[in-house]
Amino acid sequence: MQPFEIHIPDPVLDDLHERLGNTRWPPEIANDDWRYGTNLAELKSLCSYWQNEFDWRAQEAAMNALPNYKTDIDGVPVHFIHVRGKGPKPMPLILSHGWPWTFWDLHKVIGPLTDPASFGGDAADAFDVVVPSLPGFGFSSPLTKPGINAWETADLWHTLMHDVLGYERYAAQGGDWGAILSAHMGHKYAEHLHGIHLTLTLPLGFPERPFPEREAYAPDEAHWFDRTQTFFAEGSAYSAIQGTRPQTLAYGMHDSPAALCAWILEKRRAWSDCGGDVSRCFSQDDLCTTMTLYWVTETFCTSARYYYEFYAAPWPAVHNNHPVVSAPTSIAVFPGELFMVPKKWAENHYNLKRWTVMDSGGHFAPMEAPDALVEDVRAAFREAR
Repeated sequence: MQPFEIHIPDPVLDDLHERLGNTRWPPEIANDDWRYGTNLAELKSLCSYWQNEFDWRAQEAAMNALPNYKTDIDGVPVHFIHVRGKGPKPMPLILSHGWPWTFWDLHKVIGPLTDPASFGGDAADAFDVVVPSLPGFGFSSPLTKPGINAWETADLWHTLMHDVLGYERYAAQGGDWGAILSAHMGHKYAEHLHGIHLTLTLPLGFPERPFPEREAYAPDEAHWFDRTQTFFAEGSAYSAIQGTRPQTLAYGMHDSPAALCAWILEKRRAWSDCGGDVSRCFSQDDLCTTMTLYWVTETFCTSARYYYEFYAAPWPAVHNNHPVVSAPTSIAVFPGELFMVPKKWAENHYNLKRWTVMDSGGHFAPMEAPDALVEDVRAAFREAR
């Protein structure tokens, strides 16, 4: 465990700017509504801002204002932020991101969770917050070891919290991949967890264990079933290619920042609760920071490969207990999430203690609705202190 300072060399940034300026743009026909994919005019606008106005050094300074570290666990490089809580008895909490997220998608919740009194909360709700970058994402690189997926990451995170940082018990929270690996931690390491908090629910063992059928959803949940079916029918092509041929896709994304931007921008727009206007949820700086982190760390390839490794290895269940996830579980349901399970199913699969249906927000909850997420996380773990 060594302190880590983020500093991208000037030649890397100069090369990025040059590549953006030399982009060969494709023709576009009748795509104002994004039906064919990323809209050309909006992509050009964002790439122009990225090339000519975006200040990476300012973002870098903000990241370095927090305590960053790197370590190596079983041959896997792990970057993480570790901020101690300000309160009478801070609870250790590991926050996990997904794709196409980075660790920085959690930066808005770090302050309120570690120092609640400074944000209008109660100091008794303070957490020691740990925010790692997933293996092969961002500064948890270069990842040269194959087979690292969500299940392996759950083991790495337990080692990080228990062995490296010395926490006997801790809590886990996550969305996207972070929710899946946190659920596995709640299955495998329940005795070490105060509980888990999820913003996305996927049946452990998916796709062998499919989503519930329509009749499992209550009448007021029927739209969740429809949204889930629509996503897998129309919005999951990215997962198919990243889960089968990630290397083929990576050549274009690794060589062209505009291609990388188009791939990620489409997901940020489609998966957020933005109503088709991505600027409602993310500023240009937010988006360019995400793109830059993937670009300068050269991690699109290994982040996409995370899908392949997930589908290639069946879920390694360690017991047949009921419920499958025995750690106390809280689930926040954001209306713009990609897919949802019915509450009745969640009660059967998880040791469900809290179920909150949010008024707004989508797949990127820590960026879209940080205040609502923070309050739900505080409430979820309050009784466990």
